[in-house]
Amino acid sequence: MKNHLSRETSPYLLQHQDHPVQWYPWGDEALARAKVEQKPILLSIGYSACHWCHVMAHECFENHEIAAVMNERYINIKVDREERPDLDQIYQPVAQMITRGGGWPLTVFLTPDLKPFYGGTYFPPTDRYGRPGFPRLLVALSENFKNNPQEILERAEKMTEIIEDSDEFSGNENFRDLKTVAQNQFSAKEARQTLIDSYEYLLARVDWQHGGFGGAPKFPNVMALQFLWRMSQMRWVPQLRREAGQAAVHLSLEKMGMGGIFDQIGGGFHRYSVDEFWTIPHFEKMLYDNALLLSLYSEVVLTLEQEPTERSPEQLIFYKRIIEKTAAFVKRELTDESGCFYTALDADSEGGEGKFFVWNEQTLAETLTESELKILGEVCDLSPGGNFEDGQWALRIRDDIADRNADWAQIQSKLFTARAKRIRPGLDSKVLVSWNALMVSGLSLAALALKDPNGDCSQMARKAFENLIQYADQTEGGLAATIQGGVPRGQGFLDDYAFCCKAAL
Repeated sequence: MKNHLSRETSPYLLQHQDHPVQWYPWGDEALARAKVEQKPILLSIGYSACHWCHVMAHECFENHEIAAVMNERYINIKVDREERPDLDQIYQPVAQMITRGGGWPLTVFLTPDLKPFYGGTYFPPTDRYGRPGFPRLLVALSENFKNNPQEILERAEKMTEIIEDSDEFSGNENFRDLKTVAQNQFSAKEARQTLIDSYEYLLARVDWQHGGFGGAPKFPNVMALQFLWRMSQMRWVPQLRREAGQAAVHLSLEKMGMGGIFDQIGGGFHRYSVDEFWTIPHFEKMLYDNALLLSLYSEVVLTLEQEPTERSPEQLIFYKRIIEKTAAFVKRELTDESGCFYTALDADSEGGEGKFFVWNEQTLAETLTESELKILGEVCDLSPGGNFEDGQWALRIRDDIADRNADWAQIQSKLFTARAKRIRPGLDSKVLVSWNALMVSGLSLAALALKDPNGDCSQMARKAFENLIQYADQTEGGLAATIQGGVPRGQGFLDDYAFCCKAAL
């Protein structure tokens, strides 16, 4: 028997429609029931391509015994964080406050008047990973809610105060200083010094061996790299520090482009690397990551062509190949019939993370000739025993040898054809207006970087943008937040407007 999610259109919510948990979507029906029955709300926020969301769903939400506890003691609400980023932003600090980290699945316990009193991310079915088992947590919080209402109320009020003052919760003294400065008039000299201080702050956190910032897990952090690049073009930044910023960005773009975080066979970027070397990705592919990375690689290409350096020719070849392969991936796998862009590809297929993307000795030997295997070993890092689970490899290239080896393209083509026969990861077919607008911007810059004003990138950008505006005209009051099945849904948020303005420019 299906639960209350069967009437929804979100692919993520529909993944949970057959669970024994009586899930509700966020809305008046569930919220009113919580108040009438005076039950706490269990709010679960995730998205369709999230690996740990799948794990918790399989371990807990598909378990009939756990579901019975949830149904008896809670009003259970599922939210797609990509449909409702506002709810995710409100309640994400709860997990950060309690666990000192956030993410998804986001699991938050609320009073009937929507004030949080406990939260976290993934919870296992039994005690492990230093986390309480979900059934034990469900019972304990429910009993406390029933037997100690004043304690729960005080805790909820305190958490609500922290959420309402999230700047203070961030604990970031530098951010508060910047906010204070922004609220007052200050000179150009002071403004420049603030920017230089931020620039130096980021440079001090660069991983000068592998690129990016810090250790594992390692995210692309596109906005930080973009800030470094733009600051490194400012003439009022000291020359040596400008060179340092440029070096940090080049190192990062090269290491990411050679790493497993970039799909060396099919193009496009995975979400992040679980190690500090960019080797083993978390395999989901998100539209917004690829949009932002397209913009960054393209911006660097455009700058290098205006102000070439000694290494510019080889860097331009490499960066343009990354741009071309990323755009080709978006066109092939994330574009719908209307020209709009889908949200994400899942990390999992056939019940395993990365199964679609990785290789073992047998699958490589079945696909390539002996001479091709030898070349693959020269181009890629095929360390004995694999670099991923069960002796498998997530392919990464050693250096720019791939640019010098004419056979590499043929090997890529053969591996791509073989991989295409596998069971594909799930597709989140939502059209998010804000992310589509980001991709329009990325493709527009890519068309400039590739000097191809009438090519694929330009045509994809124009078609998608025209569709976004067409859908906006159909939505009473302005932009929609999402488009599903050709139907606009939900009022647009600030980022929908901001990113569409940028896309228009």
